[in-house]
Parts: sequence; structure tokens; C-alpha cells
Amino acid sequence: MDKQTILSVKDLRITFGGDNPFIAVNKVSFELQRGKTLAIVGESGSGKSLTALALMGLLPHTAHVKGSVYLNAEKDVIALHELGDSHHWQAIRGKEAGMVFQEPMSSLNPVMLIGKQISESVITHQNVSKQEAKNIAKDWLKKVQLPNPEKIYNRYPHQLSGGQKQRVMIAMAMCNYPVLLIADEPTTALDVTVQMEVIRLMQELQQQTGTAMIFITHDLALATKIADELLVMLKGEMVEYGSAEKIFLHPQHPYTKALIACKPSPDHKGQVLPTVSDFLEKPSILNPPQSSILTPHPSTISLLQVNNLRVWFSDQKDWLGRSVSYYKAVNDVSFTLHKGEVLGLVGESGCGKSTLSRSLLGLIPIHDGQIIYQNKDLAKTNKEEWKQVRKEIQMIFQDPFASLNPRMNIGDMLMEPMMVHGIVPKKELEKEAQRLLDLVHLPSNSMKRYPHQFSGGQRQRLGIARALALRPKLLICDESVSALDVSVQAQILNLLKELQGEFDLSYLFISHDLSVVHYISDRVMVMQAGKIVESGEAVKVLQHPENEYTKKLIASIPEKR
Repeated sequence: MDKQTILSVKDLRITFGGDNPFIAVNKVSFELQRGKTLAIVGESGSGKSLTALALMGLLPHTAHVKGSVYLNAEKDVIALHELGDSHHWQAIRGKEAGMVFQEPMSSLNPVMLIGKQISESVITHQNVSKQEAKNIAKDWLKKVQLPNPEKIYNRYPHQLSGGQKQRVMIAMAMCNYPVLLIADEPTTALDVTVQMEVIRLMQELQQQTGTAMIFITHDLALATKIADELLVMLKGEMVEYGSAEKIFLHPQHPYTKALIACKPSPDHKGQVLPTVSDFLEKPSILNPPQSSILTPHPSTISLLQVNNLRVWFSDQKDWLGRSVSYYKAVNDVSFTLHKGEVLGLVGESGCGKSTLSRSLLGLIPIHDGQIIYQNKDLAKTNKEEWKQVRKEIQMIFQDPFASLNPRMNIGDMLMEPMMVHGIVPKKELEKEAQRLLDLVHLPSNSMKRYPHQFSGGQRQRLGIARALALRPKLLICDESVSALDVSVQAQILNLLKELQGEFDLSYLFISHDLSVVHYISDRVMVMQAGKIVESGEAVKVLQHPENEYTKKLIASIPEKR
């Protein structure tokens, strides 16, 4: 191993269990040189995060690890794992190897100041005073381009945005100049513009320090944009490894081809998206034949009309308790959604998308304006009338696990709303629940199971089934595919288009992923700081944008380099 090789992994194997162990990672091998980036790509369950945790000695005690892993040519990581030597691991973690996790809120201490958390890491690994550590922490907050480092130093994690928290994690991981940085899905939940800012920042710091980086993601296009080499994993196995550009342009394994093809692109408009199974079941086919989606042509009949909607929150009151200033989350928004139409709504976190969607359902009180649904102003609707409206307008949430009752089995979860609204006679409830499961392509034995027994993609299907239980006319999809793997995302998008054609549904489709919005939408609205800054036909807005903010969003979409 030469001096430039920072990490050498050979035949890494991770298993769980005794006599008949479950093989989570099997014979994974790669090398990483100083200043280079390796992207490990694969869907949930492929073993990429377990591989990263093994390199940091963070696997659970039930894991059994075999193989050869050397850090800086001398640190035998496997031997340390077997010994369970916490003292030696403490010297490695933070000093020689740093890690940026996917969810910074669960990685940062919620009751400890941001600056203190960085200072603590500096003091642990560097021979400096508390004041020097404080200065180093502030300097790193500045390096990761956070506004006003002095104020950020004295804030708690909950007082920062998602992108800001991720920058803090990068500062913590790099403040001791590690030779290896592992970034595990660090940008998955971030908006495209914030995503590119964070990646650009990591690359700049990497160039300054010469750090080698492992970037874990399920987005192959993003991986190709930032990595020198790619390692593609499927069910714990390496299926492809080599130059990032070569693999992206000339993939050899059917699974790699599938990861590239499943991501929506302008070429997929009006077509059924390919899925991983299309490639794995017929590996000889380079491009599975595409079929057109039979969806109703949007009518000119208005289903929902929003006029000058304002959703304001009081942020300052006078001594009498009267509001004197407001945070204008949604400010003077107007639009029309036609029957049978998919209307896309895009924008960054905090622009007011979710606030708008919840106000349409009466979940958030509005300040002013009209919400006309089938000639009825929902802003003036009483409680009894809302019961009927909510039967006809349903929402599919971003996180189905958080929106499904963990103590209620799937059958009861589907039958309860149908019973409340009298959708079918009581004796037919179970049959109707079974029909809904068939609609979303879930097995018949799902009825007695609970949410935690399903994968992320299956839970999203359950959320769709529950929304369809009341036979709605309008579905509001609030970031409903954002956190899914590209293949599962393709399955859900195909399902939504299939259901639209079958039930003549209308969608308000909210997302920060412009590729997905372009694929599924007839028209698109772009939202910034509570206002609609551009709207029109999906193809026109997203291929020929006029507004500078829209241009910025589109420019941030990862594409092949």
C-alpha cells in the first residue's frame, strides 16, 4: 500500500446471527487515495451504511466482522472491532476519521450549544485551551459559510435550518483535519440548492485539507457529479466498481443501468417509469420498452380556486396582546386547479409549500383570502361542512410512518375512516379494505400487520390506500416521494399516474425535486418566500424558465457531468 492510500478494504464481510447468519455485507473491497472521493451507491438495505459504520467501529455488538480494513496503512480497524477497544477508537474517531450523518438533528446534542459541541471535539483531539478551542470552533463555523458565527456558536440545534445543521456537522467532522471523511446520505432531505451548496463546501474543504472522502448516496447522478470512483452495492454485494464517469456513461450491471433509468427525466414525460425489477428480471434488455400512461386530459372545469390567500403568523404583539407584525408564510397566493389535472408546486424549504397545503384542508387558519372548492368558500365553512370536504380532499404525507398509527393494524386503519363516513355497509368494510390493498399492489396478508412491519415504499403505498379509502376527488401529495430510493420512487409515481387514470383524480403535487415535478405535472407553480413567482405549463416553466429563482433551482439539479 503506497503513501497516498488512506484506506484499504479487502473482503469486508458483516453478518448477524449465529448458526445460520444473515449476511449484510459480503466481500466488499476497495481502496481510497488522499484527496479522492469514492461514492458508494445503492438503495436502502444494500449495505452501504453498514460498510461506513464498520469503518468507524460503530456497528452493534451483535455484528460479526471479517476481512481486512487498514486506515493510514497501520490502523487495523477489524482488530479494533474484535477487541472492542474504546480507547483506541476514541483516538481514531474525530481525529483520523470524521463522519457526517444523514440526519443532523439526531446526531447533534439538543441541549448543548452548537459552539460547545465543536469545541468539545477540538479539546478532545488537540492540545489547546478552552479559549483556543472556542476560537477554532468559530473559525470553522465561518469556514462552512454560516452567517454570523458568533451568534451560531451560542445557538441550539433546533434554532438552525436543516442546511445549517448539516454545515455544523461538517464543521464537527473536519475541525481536527481527519485523513478520512465519511458522508452518509448528507444531502438526501435537503433542497436542490442547499444540496449543491453543501456538496460544494465539502469539496472545497477537501481540496484545502487533502482529505479522502467516502460519499454514500442512493442517487447515482449526484454521485457521478462529485466522485472520482463509484462502488455500486446490491443486497450487500459489490456489483460494479471503477471510474465514476465510465460507470455512469457505460454501466455494465443491470442494477446500475436500473438506478440510472429509474430517475425521472424529460424523456420520461408521459411514459411509465422503468423500475429495478424491469432490468434484473430481463438483464439482456438495455432499455426496457416504455408504454404511455393513459391519464385523463385535464378539463377546463375548475375544481379548486384560490384567491389572494394569506396565511400569516403573529411574531410580535403589543402590551395588550394585539399582533403588530406578522411572518407572512403564504402571502397573496392565487391559482386554479382543474378537474383531472396534476398541478405541481415547487420551492425550497420554508417557502410556504406545506403551509399552503395545510391551509387548504383547514388544518391551519388563514389570515385572509378565498379557497373556493366546487363553488364553496372553505374559508367560511363550518365544522359539519368540513367533514364532507375532507372526505373529498385527502393528503398523502411525506413521512408515512409518522402519519400512520403504530398501534393500529392496517385493516383497522383502512376501515375506520370508511366506517366514519359511511363509504360502504359495515359488512363490506373488510372486502373494501382488501380492494384498496390490491389497488396499491400490497399483499393480501397485510391486513393484520402493523406499519413497522413494512418498508418505506410499502408504507407510502399504505398512505395512498388510506387517502383513497374515502374516494376523494383531490389528493394533496406533500413531498410524498422525496425520501424514497429512486426505484421505489418510480413505483409510487407510476402508481399515482395509474390511479389518476382509473379514478379521474386531481393532484396538487408538492416537492422540491424538479425532475419529479416535471415528470408528473401538467402545470407547475414555483414558490419563493410565500409568493408564486412563476407558473405555467410544466414543460415551458422547467425547460424555459423566465424567473431568476426558477433558473437557480433548475441549475442545481444533479446531471451527468
